[in-house]
Amino acid sequence: MYTFEKMEARHGTAVIDILNYFIKNSFAAYPEDPLGYEHFDLYLEIVQGYPAVVVKDGSGAIVGFAFLHAHRKGRTFQRAAEITYFILPEHTGKGIGAEVLGRFRTAARQLGIDTFLANISSRNEGSLRFHRKNGFKECGRFRRVGKKFGEDFDIVWMQLEL
Repeated sequence: MYTFEKMEARHGTAVIDILNYFIKNSFAAYPEDPLGYEHFDLYLEIVQGYPAVVVKDGSGAIVGFAFLHAHRKGRTFQRAAEITYFILPEHTGKGIGAEVLGRFRTAARQLGIDTFLANISSRNEGSLRFHRKNGFKECGRFRRVGKKFGEDFDIVWMQLEL
């Protein structure tokens, strides 16, 4: 069983540890070098006014996190939000991502958001599959803009109209 808690300053170490796992082991997070714990302050800043959660397993350990944030600043683009989530591999495929989407859809409607955007590495097949399964459509692709672990990758933009 998983529980969801509002992401707060006290979760910073666990969130950055999860992010650093993906930085070191995958194309899911773009940096090549691990981030310092101070990076969490940026997350807290960009999620102000948006839903942001940590995911806990049955033992209370944080196994993932997710948040919405503005795609661009200003009223012109306030109807769109970018979604970010990282769930440790041993906890994927258990409905956490779908639960986050459901929770965030409800919160988004209350905020006047009717579009979710996700940017995903072309080498992150699991995430691309998840987003397609949940109604996201590819709406753009920047070819060969990234290089990590000596390999080129595209940034795939996906969109879900709520």
